This record gives sequence, C-alpha cells and structure tokens, in this order.
Amino acid sequence: MPSAKPRILYVTDLAYPARGRRYCDEDIALTARLREHFDLALCHPLDATALADGFDAVVVRNSGPVLNHLAEREAFVHATLVNGVHVYNTPDGRGDMAGKDYLVDLTAEGLPVIFTVDRAEDVRLLPAADAYIVKPKLGADSLGLRTVSPDELTTLPYEDGILVQPKIPFRYEVSFYFIDDLFQYALYAPDPERRWELVPYEPTAADLEFARSFIAWNTLTSGIQRVDACRAPDGALLLVELEDLNPYLSLDRVDESTRERFATTMADSVRRLLRKDGTH
Repeated sequence: MPSAKPRILYVTDLAYPARGRRYCDEDIALTARLREHFDLALCHPLDATALADGFDAVVVRNSGPVLNHLAEREAFVHATLVNGVHVYNTPDGRGDMAGKDYLVDLTAEGLPVIFTVDRAEDVRLLPAADAYIVKPKLGADSLGLRTVSPDELTTLPYEDGILVQPKIPFRYEVSFYFIDDLFQYALYAPDPERRWELVPYEPTAADLEFARSFIAWNTLTSGIQRVDACRAPDGALLLVELEDLNPYLSLDRVDESTRERFATTMADSVRRLLRKDGTH
C-alpha cells in the first residue's frame, strides 16, 4: 500500500481584517492545492498549540500580527520545540519573526536598508528629512505606525521599543517572494499611496542580487520569505522589511501557472523539512 500523506496543521486567521487584502481567499486557494500533497487541516493561531501534536508539521501562514497574541506565540514556539514538532516557517529566522531590531543591525552593517535607529542618542545620525516614521519593533501590518516632525525626535518614548526612520519620497515599493532560497516571483505597487494594489514586476539581475543578499543574510532554515524594498529617488533599492514569519503572498496578483508552481515548490519544501529527521 502507498504510504499515507504527511499530516499538516495549517494555521491561519481567516477572519483577520487585513487592510487591502483578504487572508481567507489566499489561504482557501493555497490549501486547495496543498491538499493534493498532504492530509491537511486548518486552525486559528490561538488553537495551534493544543492541536500541534497530532500532526507531522505545523505550517504558519496568514496568522495575523504576532503583537495581537504575543504570549500565545511564545507558548506555541516553546511547546513545538519541546515536543519536536516541525514548524514551517522554522522559528530560527532573524528577520521580522525576531522583531525589527534587524533593521538597526543592518543599518550598522552599512547594508542597503532605510536608515533606522532605536535610541535617543542615535537621532543625530539620522539623515535630514521633512518627516520621520516611528513604528514599534514588534509591530506589523502598520500597527502603531505614525509620522512625526524633526522637532519630535528627541521626545519619543524609545524605552517602549520603537524604531525611527526618515520618511523617504520613494518611487514605488516592490516585493520579492522566496521559498527557502528559491526566488518565485516579484510584485510592485506603482502608486506609493496604494501599497496593496500590486502588479507583476520583472526584476533585473541587480534587483535579484539585492533581494538574494538578504535571503543569504537571514538564518531561516525552511520557509517562505518576502523581501520588501522601495525604489529611492536616486534609483537605488532600500530594504523596508524582511518578512520571514507569515508573509502575505498576494497570490491573486500572479498568473495561474505561477500559483501552481508556488504551491508545488512549497510542498517540496515542507517535505524536505520533514525528511530531516526521517519522518517522511
């Protein structure tokens, strides 16, 4: 008899009201493809810890901002590590899943990222700008993001865990989507004011070199990553975020063949993770 398919618990908040996106549509469509490869069940992120032991792996997808359930996320990671349950994405990345301190680290390393500081004493290092963006280190989906004037920089509550960046008049934002270290597709928002009105983007060799440099910098063993960048006024790409926890994929913005290829590549990636201990 053929062996049973691996059992996958797919974690998503289908009802999360994401601005400009419908998590439920993306996950319904993607799980329809993944069911060809796995025995699959869906659950809410708050139920994942209790259910995880009954599955070969837990795939965390559109689970919403961790800020909404930080303690539960920490309990989930601890429980799966203790019990040896595979989690996809693996919880070993140093991008957004570890908070946004990496933006400060990348700035200090001189890499192409929007200049970022997190201490009052470093405000003097910020490039001159008409306005600055302030966001929490554990934020996501623009939660807690605000714009301040230069005069406000010295009075901000840095002790609360915030980041400060110059507000850049960028031309557009572009996102590069990877499974493990394999590039899948790119999308961009031609209108800077409409972040999620995305269209396909054909990256240049230099664009892909830029995106791959951050995939190489990251320590993620297995999973989906999205490299978000903006095109600065001088034409250079600057990193905005390295999403390595539960990046929204905008699969409705690519053609059917790209969606099919993505689902197949993702299934192969999950299988590789399971094979690392001989599970399947």
